[in-house]
Amino acid sequence: MLRFMTIALAAIGLSLTIVPQSHAQLGGILREIAPEVKLPNLLKGKPPITTSIQDAIYADPNRDGFDPGVAQDLTSLPLDSKNRFVLAPGYYTMTAQSYCLKAGTYGPTSGDAYLYAPLKGPQRKAVDAILRNSVDNPDIAQRDIQVLLWAIIARAKFENLNTRTKAIAARLLSTRQLASLNRNAIDVLTSSQVQGLIGGVPGPVATVLEAEADMRRMLSTGSSYGDLEAVAVLAGMAPLGEGSLTNIPSNRWSRHPKGFWVRFDPSGYSRTVVEIYVPEDADGEKYDPADTVAVPTNTSKQRLGQSARVYGA
Repeated sequence: MLRFMTIALAAIGLSLTIVPQSHAQLGGILREIAPEVKLPNLLKGKPPITTSIQDAIYADPNRDGFDPGVAQDLTSLPLDSKNRFVLAPGYYTMTAQSYCLKAGTYGPTSGDAYLYAPLKGPQRKAVDAILRNSVDNPDIAQRDIQVLLWAIIARAKFENLNTRTKAIAARLLSTRQLASLNRNAIDVLTSSQVQGLIGGVPGPVATVLEAEADMRRMLSTGSSYGDLEAVAVLAGMAPLGEGSLTNIPSNRWSRHPKGFWVRFDPSGYSRTVVEIYVPEDADGEKYDPADTVAVPTNTSKQRLGQSARVYGA
């Protein structure tokens, strides 16, 4: 069966190199060519988190050059019961713990532009819960939270995780959310199996799928954080990804749907300076870090989940 799938993938390889396909499109092509082949989750359906540059529709070039004045500490504002900041008019900033939400991509570097977009995807609720509930569990290390998030975006099976990660998941997720982790999980595959399945897939998509497959294997064998990070965060000069937005200044504001402005300045994937400007008519609105993604204008870079936890605290 695997040999047949490899032949089917090779048969469409040329067309895929000419016209890039999404995961769903690729699955559709395979079903047309070989309807009797049962596709693995690796090549069908939506990835756990789907937020992309297409969702970053809130950039506001009219605010370029805007000077908001002297910043106050965002953490001086109260949090509501859902760990959302209750905003008051003014200019605020904080250095927040942030998280890689797309393995197999390059980390942020100086001068990168990042824009606001909401958290989307089949596992949005689980990721939201982890980021939101982490605020009430300050003893859980940022790295442990990141490993759990990597497990979700890599579609690892819950029972394959080590004891430590399972315990963290049990503290941050509900019983129902824990059960959902296996709904779209994928078995650990050998390197040759992965290569057979992704042959002919466009390069950037193949890189992400291969990274996720490697991380599923590593999560099942108890690999170190450094080893996981090396797979999730690519080193070197990032190419300009397909669909990237160019000529966007790194300090561009996004106008949040709730009427305030937000912008991001990440230093690596784990730390993001968040700035928020709140006009008078947005008094009392909520900034929800757990539902916020900092999206890179270069699509080969990492999208960053946000939290209300202060970096280094």
